[in-house]
Amino acid sequence: MSKSNHTSLFQPALLKEAFKQSFVKLNPRLMFRNPIMFTVWIGTLVMFFVSLWTLFGATGQGSFGYNFTVFLILFVTVLFANFAEAIAEARGKAQADSLRKTREETPAKLIVDNGKSKSGNGEKGYQISVINSSLLKKGDLFLCEAGDIIPSDGEIIEGLATIDESAITGESAPVIREAGGDKSSVTGGTKVLSDRIKVIVTTQPGESFLDKMIALVEGASRQKTPNEIALTILLAGFTLVFIIVCVTLKPFADYSNAPITIAAFISLFICLIPTTIGGLLSAIGIAGMDRALRANVITKSGKAVETAGDIDVLLLDKTGTITIGNRKATNFYPVRGVEEKHFIKLVLLSSMADETPEGKSIIELATHIDNGKLTIDNEKVNYASNGRSIFDYPLSAITFKKFTAETRSSGIDYENTKIRKGASDAIRNLVEKAGNIFPEEIAEKVKAISSNGGTPLVVSENETVMGVIELQDIIKPGIQARFERLRKMGIKTVMVTGDNPLTAKFIAEKAGVDDFIAEAKPEDKMNYIRKEQSDGRLVAMMGDGTNDAPALAQADVGVAMNSGTQAAKEAGNMVDLDNDPTKLIEVVEIGKQLLMTRGTLTTFSIANDVAKYFAIIPALFITAIPALQGLNIMNLHSPETAILSAIIFNAIIIPLLIPLALNGVAYKPIGASALLRRNLLIYGLGGVIIPFIGIKLIDMLVTIFI
Repeated sequence: MSKSNHTSLFQPALLKEAFKQSFVKLNPRLMFRNPIMFTVWIGTLVMFFVSLWTLFGATGQGSFGYNFTVFLILFVTVLFANFAEAIAEARGKAQADSLRKTREETPAKLIVDNGKSKSGNGEKGYQISVINSSLLKKGDLFLCEAGDIIPSDGEIIEGLATIDESAITGESAPVIREAGGDKSSVTGGTKVLSDRIKVIVTTQPGESFLDKMIALVEGASRQKTPNEIALTILLAGFTLVFIIVCVTLKPFADYSNAPITIAAFISLFICLIPTTIGGLLSAIGIAGMDRALRANVITKSGKAVETAGDIDVLLLDKTGTITIGNRKATNFYPVRGVEEKHFIKLVLLSSMADETPEGKSIIELATHIDNGKLTIDNEKVNYASNGRSIFDYPLSAITFKKFTAETRSSGIDYENTKIRKGASDAIRNLVEKAGNIFPEEIAEKVKAISSNGGTPLVVSENETVMGVIELQDIIKPGIQARFERLRKMGIKTVMVTGDNPLTAKFIAEKAGVDDFIAEAKPEDKMNYIRKEQSDGRLVAMMGDGTNDAPALAQADVGVAMNSGTQAAKEAGNMVDLDNDPTKLIEVVEIGKQLLMTRGTLTTFSIANDVAKYFAIIPALFITAIPALQGLNIMNLHSPETAILSAIIFNAIIIPLLIPLALNGVAYKPIGASALLRRNLLIYGLGGVIIPFIGIKLIDMLVTIFI
């Protein structure tokens, strides 16, 4: 599934499968789905009967050899169009076969609750029943230990483990998944490398993540996107117009005494309708989803990729997206009159129960300041450099206060001492409620830290403020350049953070985002998305938690992290296998590349008609109206070679453009108007010039063999 494992376009097995499917797709029920190529298929059928007619003596329609040659060229045109779609589908099927190997039936250690006590302390026991993974149902519990293949998608409800997800993501680096939080989801087919976890199954048989991936990459569940349908209708309209144009040429030809053969009429019609884009349109859509898959993004529909190319607003979480993800303690500021060593003691004690990366960084900084050796209160607490504290008190005499959303603080109680560390407003409320004063110097320091993009944590002892800790976010290198790329695309970036407005403003300005939402709650994201959508804008966002699910569902493009909760993955319309929050930027570029590829090839296809017009129209009437020789600007050898050259070029241009259709037009983040000018110049002008050169060269070759 990684980029390195992506199926090559020119693998012999792939080409063989695509060639075989090209003939299967000649079934009229399948051809009918593509109106343009269906009309070419009908024209091919007509030419087959015209060839037989001339073989058995019909006059006035040219020779059998000429008509049969036209039939063969049209037949090859249809095959080439089918081949373009078939090779796109074949790549998906090759990936699906690889995924099926990952999904091979594995044993599952089903947990059967026997209701009996496992030990004397009242812990409930269970039995293990080894069953086939296909028998697991939603709600079942299973056990996985080191070396086990995870048998089904689920959520970890107990334990923590290192997981090898390379079978899904292609990345060899293991990841950690644990119960609780937003990193609890596991995927069937991945492998447990260490430890032991209990998992609850979250999907029904046949509906797992791998099953959905297989269906998507095979194209079985691919439906045409709204833009693709609209373009198909437009091209069908062009086809109808050219049918009328070709029909009206008949009375004109009769009037000018210039008999036109059926082969000439059909050749003119086939060359004028947009066969190039008609033959490649489906392949472009399949390739768009395939490019997303190469970026390790699973899309639930082609519409999601297409919409990504049109988004106007991008919501990004600050933590892990704009910043490295873990704030680090950088400074301690004790209140005037409080000794630094005493403040460090309070900092250490308040962080003993803090298992967050921020809490660990506070302990790391404190021990670094004191060279890793700190003895407090006559050795009642010995703090060692290995980061563990040992109390001489019995554990029953100590109360650890973990951080909660309600208190917004954490700390420790022992003897007659209460130490707290938390948000400045939370500690202020605690202090003032006890009748004490929140020092002005600390209030100013809190404001200064926030204004500088940091996060202040105030420390108190027995409801008296003792000082403040400064945490700093580290902005990811190169993130400003990424946002500048998005700005050039015309996309507004919005940072979402739980920080206070001052800190949020500093980070937003430093990172280069256009707007920010501070002190954000889940409903704030939803309200912002709805507001932007009500103004007619398309919004994208990413998330990994259950609380992100409503906003992911509301957004036009919702990218869920593969490591996130099942609720988030179900709510979004894309899943990022790499768990990279900045992947949204890549998804946007993939979407824009899809729209550009479709637009440029449509431009090229329609521009082709100009050269083919100058090749065939003079050939039809030059005998009756010699003055039309002036339109024969390519100086083609004869009417017959002109028609053959035009339809041969019309056929071979389709396979020549298959690599471009599947790999996409190179994308650069420039404005829409500049992009339009660039594409008109390259593909519009190129679509006019290339056929003139190509048809002339083919005419010279055809003349040699006639």
